[in-house]
Amino acid sequence: MRRLLCVLLLTAIPGATLLPAAKKVILPPEFAPARGVTAPPYSPGILVDGTLYISGQIGQNLRTREVPADFETEVKMCLENVGLVLRGAGMTYRDVVSVQIYLTDMDLFANMNAIYTKYFAEPRPARTTVGVVKLASPAAHIEITVTARK
Repeated sequence: MRRLLCVLLLTAIPGATLLPAAKKVILPPEFAPARGVTAPPYSPGILVDGTLYISGQIGQNLRTREVPADFETEVKMCLENVGLVLRGAGMTYRDVVSVQIYLTDMDLFANMNAIYTKYFAEPRPARTTVGVVKLASPAAHIEITVTARK
């Protein structure tokens, strides 16, 4: 009886569905691993019901896998990598609703913020910035995850 009541309540809610949402992997060609290289154990982006979840991106050159020595270049490359996944899902930076930034040195915050504001126009997405001891890539100083909605 309780289960029947739940089903009836869900069907009465507009837009409610009992079927699981389909997940679409967003894998821009620039992210495809080189021949003979094992793909990472994650997807650059997952699109579910119009919401895009972008995995943490670092500021590495996707061809060479190198992180630039210059922090400003690293931040730009990081945000460009985010942009590739957004475009792969048919979205832009304007569709971003939430950003999480991880910095290995909070003294770099002002430098990061100066570049960040050039990519995200008003109204800017909700954001969290966290200082961390290190990232998965020892050369990286920044990692950014994003949620976007069309």
